[in-house]
Formats: sequence, structure tokens, C-alpha cells
Amino acid sequence: MTTAIDSDQKLHLVFGGELEDVSGVRFRDLKDLDVVGIFPDYASAQTAWRAKAQATVDSAQTRYFIVHLHRLLEP
Repeated sequence: MTTAIDSDQKLHLVFGGELEDVSGVRFRDLKDLDVVGIFPDYASAQTAWRAKAQATVDSAQTRYFIVHLHRLLEP
């Protein structure tokens, strides 16, 4: 059994939602978070992030983020 993270799997999470204030990162309602998905690499996560960010460009309070899951999983 191996515990090392496969270097080919650089998992990234894309999610977002409406912020209470654009100067911070506190969400207005955690139940309304939009989890876009988990992606196998940064490039595909960035493509998904860009699409969601552009789709919500008229909502100044809505922000989307990319989380580097592979960094959290490394021992």
C-alpha cells in the first residue's frame, strides 16, 4: 500500500458563491455555495473557473475560487 499522492493527479476544486463583502472572503449563505467540481489539473480547473466567473460578471458580490486540493493531500 502506498501513501504518496500520484504526481499526475493534481486535483483542484472550483467553487464560489455570493460574498457578504467584496473586500473579504466570507460567504453570505453557505447553503448556497456553488460547487462546480473537482478537476484533474489546474488548466481544466481554470477553464471551469473562468466560465463561471464570466457567467456571473453582472453580480459584483459573486466570486469563484480554485483550491489546490493536491497540496492539502500531500503528506
